[in-house]
Amino acid sequence: MIALLNKNLYQTKSFINNEWVEATNKQTYEVLNPYDQSVIAEIANLGATETRTAIQVADKAQQHWKKVAAHERANLLKKLFALMIENADDLAKILTWEQGKPLAEAKGEILYGASFIEWFAEEARRIYGDIIPGHGQDKRIITLKQPIGVVGIITPWNFPNAMIARKLGAALAAGCTVVIKPAPNTPISALAMAYLAQKAGFPAGVINIITGENSSEIGKELCTNPIVRKISFTGSTAVGKILIKQCADTVKKVSMELGGNAPFIVFNDADIDAAVEGAIFSKFRNAGQTCVCTNRMYVQSGIYEAFLTKFSEAVKKLKVGNGFDSDTVIGPVIDNKAFNSIQRFIDDALEKGACLLQGGGVLKPNSNLLSPTILSNVSNDMLLAKEEIFGPVAPIFKFDTEGEVIELANNTEYGLASYFYGQNINQIWRVAEALEYGMVGINTGMISTTVAPFGGIKQSGNGREGSKYGIEDYIEIKYLCFGGIE
Repeated sequence: MIALLNKNLYQTKSFINNEWVEATNKQTYEVLNPYDQSVIAEIANLGATETRTAIQVADKAQQHWKKVAAHERANLLKKLFALMIENADDLAKILTWEQGKPLAEAKGEILYGASFIEWFAEEARRIYGDIIPGHGQDKRIITLKQPIGVVGIITPWNFPNAMIARKLGAALAAGCTVVIKPAPNTPISALAMAYLAQKAGFPAGVINIITGENSSEIGKELCTNPIVRKISFTGSTAVGKILIKQCADTVKKVSMELGGNAPFIVFNDADIDAAVEGAIFSKFRNAGQTCVCTNRMYVQSGIYEAFLTKFSEAVKKLKVGNGFDSDTVIGPVIDNKAFNSIQRFIDDALEKGACLLQGGGVLKPNSNLLSPTILSNVSNDMLLAKEEIFGPVAPIFKFDTEGEVIELANNTEYGLASYFYGQNINQIWRVAEALEYGMVGINTGMISTTVAPFGGIKQSGNGREGSKYGIEDYIEIKYLCFGGIE
């Protein structure tokens, strides 16, 4: 057990109707530390039956919560924000313990997640309708914005705090109640947030968290239950497609933040040092396990060798190890399955002629530590050019012309994040407009922020999270037509 100032943050039971509950059959499952595979918790292993109960509880709570004044909802969210900040160090320790990322990076995630709670606390008071000029002299038209209802939230393991906070803040601000299914690998961060929400004073049933290994069973109940009016999911495109199909029969509103295949383009006139710094952050943050991580690096031929040299030197300095060690920059990948998947990309590339410039090996047995890897002489027939790597592997392609790299960058079914470095303002505008992605980082590798809309196009999903747009997916517009006005 890690040392926590607030030991109540460590919870192992699910959270339904403001109560900590076991599975009906008393079953539990083990959560492992990604670094050393040690068991850190025995978590309640719930299924469809308990999920159905949570949905019913959320529906009952919804009837009251939707009527709560906006400023009251905002005040509760502000209390939750304050508690997250107050307990940030403990929350970060829990996150590193179950997810593996370096402690400083975990603390950054906690603050990032809290920022969404604060933002949507403020947005709760700004859900405005409209008065529209009528279509006749005796007509008056008004639009209202009302909460959509019970929301099912399904989140991944790579950002177990922030991905919940980004959805939860918007849903609660809009007046929705929620049933949350965190990833089986990282449930403790979610349960810690539930504990803080309870302390903040949220009414019973407004926030419910279902833990369990059987994600498909729980997810199916959330998607097919007619009481649930919306599903918000962050995860792979393959799973997202399944959830969308399951939602079809009840015509649910869906928000999908799915897979990515982000290009990182460096033009000849770029500031190479700045591009290297941006590439390090964009590629190796969270051991490369983010949906907006750079997947394919394209460097123009005029600076290709210079960039390779500087990038390799920078990557050599990245310390890989236990997330609790102060000098660790890259922690373990989440589990052995992920490790093997990443190794498959490396092996495939090497078999097809790629050159291993750095890394590519296991650093410590049974630790899921993979050395940051750089591959050159890569080609478009390799898996890493087509699929999301989700690990600390950087393939570097060479290109000659702007038109060529735009075609290469857009040659994917995904469209979440993209990045490029250059100085020519005309080229910057052309490339920014030509890239088929929901988000474009220009001379920066850091694009995630509370105040901007996060989301993708094509098979990277639909809907937007964060910013003033983030609350729109949790509301319905109702049109009122008044007739007979004299």
